[in-house]
Amino acid sequence: MNQTSVPAPGKTTPSRRRLLLRGLLLIVLVLLVLLGLWYLLDGRWFENTDDAYVQGNQVQITPLVAGTVVSVNADDGMRVARGQLLVQLDPADTEVALQQASANLAAAVRQVRGLYRSVEGAQAELSARQVALQRARADFARRKGLAASGAISHEELAHARDELAAAEAAMAGSRQSYERSSALVDDTVIATQPDVQAAAAQLRRAYLDHARAGIVAPVSGYVARRSVQVGQRVQPGTALMAVVPIAQMWVEANFKENQLRHMRLGQAVALRSDLYGGDVEYSGRIVSLGLGTGSAFSLLPAQNASGNWIKIVQRVPVRIAIDARQLAEHPLRIGLSMKAEVNLHDRSGAVLPAATAPGPLFETDVYSSQLQRADELIHQVIQRNLPLADKAG
Repeated sequence: MNQTSVPAPGKTTPSRRRLLLRGLLLIVLVLLVLLGLWYLLDGRWFENTDDAYVQGNQVQITPLVAGTVVSVNADDGMRVARGQLLVQLDPADTEVALQQASANLAAAVRQVRGLYRSVEGAQAELSARQVALQRARADFARRKGLAASGAISHEELAHARDELAAAEAAMAGSRQSYERSSALVDDTVIATQPDVQAAAAQLRRAYLDHARAGIVAPVSGYVARRSVQVGQRVQPGTALMAVVPIAQMWVEANFKENQLRHMRLGQAVALRSDLYGGDVEYSGRIVSLGLGTGSAFSLLPAQNASGNWIKIVQRVPVRIAIDARQLAEHPLRIGLSMKAEVNLHDRSGAVLPAATAPGPLFETDVYSSQLQRADELIHQVIQRNLPLADKAG
């Protein structure tokens, strides 16, 4: 009777295991090849980091004059326009100072008018002295001829000589008085006379203090970190609140030092925010490569000369500008986390900018109108205190 031989179980198991290991090894090799191809074709052209955060300008609202807060016109999260009143200080003290400065300017104008009149009087007196001197000289010359012929006595000639000397002395005094009065008003009109200009400067200062009792927004944006309260006594420089212009935001990405080798200004950057997830991708570009690591610019820089030194890979901040249109469609907040991926294909840019700053990057003109209105007030005060003839002219 024939018996069918059945292979032992121990002989088939190693064979299957060997096949599985070979298959696994093949898969690993394929993955490694694919990973290598990806790195050569695509991966080595990109650098990315999760250590990136939204930064932006925070315009601090601080008073320029001391005062007591009587009203607060904006709160956290509110939108404000450039020039809008945010905080009003009590204007009583500045109003009194403004009235006093206006009165001082009016008095200075009238005093200078008196100087011009004194010059005219000194000139008239000088003309009279000149006539008297000419008459005394003619009289002395005539008496001198008569004394030579014996027609008059020497005593009368001496009197004529004394009168001539007195006329000359009076003439010299009048000339000095005229020159002294003229020196105060030479080559000036009333508005440009130094005393009037000094009083006008005081009025300008008082007007600006009065105008700046109303604290306005230098830029348009959104209010943040309001700390001011009604009734609070504030001093110049006290932080009252901040205005954040949403359009003036950027991303500061901290890349490792070995990631900066091929980074250049102007390279494209893909940005994603945790706020919107993968649904929104921002287009950015590199505008600045940091000139120092975070540890170098810290309050207490690391002392690497110590004996127990350990090398730590440093990170350098890279500023990335965000497309303004995308930023308007999907607003960000300062401090939000971002993911940045830099495209390194274009390496034609520089590491450091060659050109200097073209001009002001951020500015405001909300205070220039205050100075213009101050000059208008000065002109009005001067005109009100001029003579009618000068006003008509």
